Parts: sequence; C-alpha cells; structure tokens
Amino acid sequence: MDMALSTDTVSGDFDLAMDELRVVARYVVQHAEDVLPVFENAVPGDPRPRGAIEASWAFINGARRTKWQRVASLDAHRAARTAPSEEARLAARCAGDAASAAYLHPIAQAGQVGHILRAAASAARIGELAAGDDPAAGNALLERSLHRATPALIDVLRRYPPATAGRSRVAQLMSALDRALRQGGQTS
Repeated sequence: MDMALSTDTVSGDFDLAMDELRVVARYVVQHAEDVLPVFENAVPGDPRPRGAIEASWAFINGARRTKWQRVASLDAHRAARTAPSEEARLAARCAGDAASAAYLHPIAQAGQVGHILRAAASAARIGELAAGDDPAAGNALLERSLHRATPALIDVLRRYPPATAGRSRVAQLMSALDRALRQGGQTS
C-alpha cells in the first residue's frame, strides 16, 4: 500500500508532502509541454507522450497518485526508444519524467535529482540542437528554467545531494542547473 495515499506524506530519508510532489511535477511538466511538439511533429499520431503529460496534470490538479502516472510514464519512455531523432527522444522522455514525478523518492541519492531537473536539461538540449548545437541556446533555456523554479521546488531540491556531472550533454546541463538553483546564481 502506498502510505502517501493515507498520510499525504511520503517518508524515507526525509519527508515529502503530496503538495511538494505536485510542485515538482508542475516544474517538470512545464518543460515537457514546451518540447512536446518536437515529438508530435516527428511522430504524428503517437499519443503516449501527450498521455503522460495529461496524467501528470491530473496529479498536479489534485488527483491521487495512481497506476495511471506510472503506466503513462513507461509508455512515454517506450515512445522515446523508437523516436527517429535525438530531439524527439528527449521530448518523449520529458513527458515520461513529468508523469513519474508524482513518485519522486524521498531518499538522499543524487540520482533522484534527475527526476526533478532532467526534463529542464533535456529541453535545453533540444534547444541547443535546434540552434545548430549551440550551447548559448541551451544556457538561455536554463536561465528560463531558473526563473520557473519556485522557492518550494528549490527547498525540495536541496534535500537531495547535488547532481553529479555526467558525460552526456543533458547530464552536464542538469548539473549546471542544479548548481545554479542551489546557489541562486547564473547557469553560464
């Protein structure tokens, strides 16, 4: 049984309230919505990423976490695996991340930061690719992500260890965004 459904709080290394999970999901879904057209233009007629976004909004708007968010997330990630371009794959993953944000784990592991910031970093990477692989475009989109972050989102983020900078460009962008949000500074 999901204890959060009965107590409105998820416990682990620290507590996360349902309202806090909704704040995280809202942040993630905003980025997913920004890039959804990239997927839909590349793969017309595949409803899975849009379905994940709808599942996320249902949770954000007060619905309980259910199997719908989990299944929609998996479906969007499956859509990503078959997408014809990096941009379309990243866009579908953003949608999957939006649906799964309802299930962010309150465990103090740096990997959990990806559930909060990977969609923003992926959207920035999509912007870079659309601009001819221009890092300035990604940095500009990270600045927008900084402005979207609410104090409540930053409070949740700070409960986790910092994201580690990986080798992929998305991981590097996510690490830069994580540092900037924690420090209240610029990403560039």
